[in-house]
Amino acid sequence: MVFDTTLRDGEQSPGVRLSLDDKLEIGRQLAAMGVDIIEAGFPISSPGDFLSVQTLAREIKGVTICGLTRARDGDIEAAAEALKPAERRRIHTGLGVSDNHLQHKLKMTRDQALEVGIRAVKKAREYTDDIEYFMEDSGRADLDYVYRVVEGVIRAGATVINVPDTTGFTYPNEYYHLIKGIIENVPNSDQAVFSCHCHNDLGMATANTLAGVMAGARQVEVTMNGIGERAGNTALEEVVMALHVRQDKFNVTTGIQTQQLLPASRLVSRLTGMVVQRNKAIVGANAYAHSSGIHQDGVLKERSTYEIIDPTLVGAEKSEIILTARSGRHGLKFRLAELGYNFEPARFEEIYTEFCRVADTKSEVTESDLRSIVA
Repeated sequence: MVFDTTLRDGEQSPGVRLSLDDKLEIGRQLAAMGVDIIEAGFPISSPGDFLSVQTLAREIKGVTICGLTRARDGDIEAAAEALKPAERRRIHTGLGVSDNHLQHKLKMTRDQALEVGIRAVKKAREYTDDIEYFMEDSGRADLDYVYRVVEGVIRAGATVINVPDTTGFTYPNEYYHLIKGIIENVPNSDQAVFSCHCHNDLGMATANTLAGVMAGARQVEVTMNGIGERAGNTALEEVVMALHVRQDKFNVTTGIQTQQLLPASRLVSRLTGMVVQRNKAIVGANAYAHSSGIHQDGVLKERSTYEIIDPTLVGAEKSEIILTARSGRHGLKFRLAELGYNFEPARFEEIYTEFCRVADTKSEVTESDLRSIVA
C-alpha cells in the first residue's frame, strides 16, 4: 500500500503553505495516480487543517483519507469529525517510543506511554476500524519496549503499525532488522500491516524504506519529490520505481499509475514552490538526459545500455540528447537528423569541427546554435 503524506508531512517543509484549493488539486492527482491512502492533515492543529481534511474527505473518492492525531481524546474526536464525509477513513494516532522522546518530550515512563497509547487506540476504534498507530522515533528505541508497544496496541485494535525512523538515524541493515524483529518477536504481528516512515537526514530514506519492504512491511509512507521537514521524507517516485524495476528482488507491486509520476511531481513543485533538483532520481530534468559522447552513442544504439527506466513509463516524452563539449559525432548526427539535416561525410566533419569550437564556449549547444553552425 502507498500511503502519501505530501499534504501533511510534506507541507511541514519550511516555507511551504498550501491553500485549500492547492490541497484539493494535489489530492485529486494523488487519487488519480493510484495511491491507497492520503494523509490529508492534522485536524486539531488549526481550523484550516480541519477544513482541509474535511473537504478532501468529502470530495475525493476511491481512496482512504487519513487524519493525524496525538494520543489525546480531543485530537481523536476532531479527526473523527473531519473524516465523517470520507468514503473510507483512517485515524492515525500514536506516541514516541524512544527514551529520548519519552524523557525529554513526553515526560512519561515507558509504562505510562504504553497505557496512553492503548487508550488512544481504543478511543479511535469508537469511530472507525481502520486505526494506524505510529511509534515515533522507533529507529532509536529499545527493541524490547517496541515489541511491547506493538503487541499492546494491536490487541487494543490497531490495524496498521507505523515504524518511523523519525530522525533519519538508521541505515538499511538496521531498519531491515527493526521491521523483521517486530514481525518475528511480537505474537500478534500477523494481525496488522507494518508501515515504513523514513526521513532523509542521512540520505537513506529510500534505501531504508526498501529495506523495510524486504523485511515484510507492506505499507510505505512517502511524499512527492521527497518533500518534508528538514531533509525531507522518502520520495514516492523513487520507491515506486524501485519496486517496479527490481521486481526480481522485492516481488511486490503497487497500484500506482507510473505515467502520472512526472505530472504529479511538477504539480507539487509548482504549488509548493520547491524546485526539483535537475539530477533528482526519476523526476529530475536530467534523469533521462545524456551529454557524454560515450553515453549518447550507447543510448542511440540501444536505450538500455544507459537507461534502466523507459522515460515514457514515468510520463516523460523521451530521452534527451544534450549537446555539450563532451558530446561526440553520434549525438551531433542524431540531433541534426531531428532538425532534418543529413550530410555527406566530408561536410559533416566540417560541421563537427565548428560544433566543437562552439561547444567549448557554452554549457549547451542549442537548436539555434546548430542552425547557425550549419548555415
